[in-house]
Amino acid sequence: MADAVVSKKFDWQLFRRRSFASPMDTVITVIVFSGLAWLVWQALNWGILNAVWSADDVEQCGHGGACWSVIDARHRLILFGLYPYEEHWRSTLACLSIIATVVISCFPWTWTTKRLSTIWIAGFAIYYLLMEGSLLGLPQVTTDQWGGLALTLFLFSSVVLIGMPMGLGLALMRRSEMPVVRGFASLVIDLIRSLPLLTTLFTAAVVIPILLPSWLEGDKIWRVIIAFGLFFACYQAEVLRGGFQAIPKGQFEAGKALGLTYWQILGRIVLPQVFRHALPATVNNVVVTFKETAIVIIIGFFDILASANAAFGTGAWAPYYIEVLAFVAAIYWIFLFGLGQYGEYLKRRMNVAER
Repeated sequence: MADAVVSKKFDWQLFRRRSFASPMDTVITVIVFSGLAWLVWQALNWGILNAVWSADDVEQCGHGGACWSVIDARHRLILFGLYPYEEHWRSTLACLSIIATVVISCFPWTWTTKRLSTIWIAGFAIYYLLMEGSLLGLPQVTTDQWGGLALTLFLFSSVVLIGMPMGLGLALMRRSEMPVVRGFASLVIDLIRSLPLLTTLFTAAVVIPILLPSWLEGDKIWRVIIAFGLFFACYQAEVLRGGFQAIPKGQFEAGKALGLTYWQILGRIVLPQVFRHALPATVNNVVVTFKETAIVIIIGFFDILASANAAFGTGAWAPYYIEVLAFVAAIYWIFLFGLGQYGEYLKRRMNVAER
């Protein structure tokens, strides 16, 4: 077992042998690392050494370095979008409620159906009450005014929360012994996967209101979340189907021999192994979904990337779009790095459970 463990320490001896094995290898290594060093120096020179961190006026920027004061001047628009200026504290608390819900859900002691359901219902209720406001006696803010980071986090968490159980259900239906059920699941999965995400969201946002009576339309944001969740579920169903195929059929038969019901075999024996096998692809699917939330700008939502475009799109800050986009990229990186590290934690935890 110890031989199977791959050391993550950097092997300088191996690096030196492979990088300087011949004169040609040495020349290529020197050229590549010289280029990298030049790029790093240029980035430091622009982003830190010659940067303007605080400016009372935009005229003080533009001396060969970054102008980070644009973030100070436009951060409210980037983070909160069209949400009313005087109500930004509500959007901030709503963001924190979603982040706290996700973080608390990551701890193993919450991994029961009752606890997770309670945490997520409470988290989403706090988010909605704060953002909408009327039920708390605050000024009402309709969903078309939601925007920025708060909207991005809400879309992402809602899609994963809805899509994960839907994906599991579709995966189980596709493995059903009943041809009608299996065929229906296959039809749904193949149909949704054959469409681009933009087409699915456009149908939910624009086409459905044309086809349905007004009293059945519902709010656009919920139609989009359900359509996005179904799109996520169809891809997740295929990920989980791969996990199911890695489980030997003998485990089902052994469970039946012990007198366990189908759902007991599924919940206690099969699903933990399925999620372990499907974990890398699941993490990848979740990461891709977080980034794809930016596409909702096309159907009229003002997510954090759309808010960033507005922050430098007009006015005196227009030349400093790189700084704004770098700020948004840093926010994306923080969340995606966190998701990746949590995936690694789950992988280590499941490997320990397997041993």
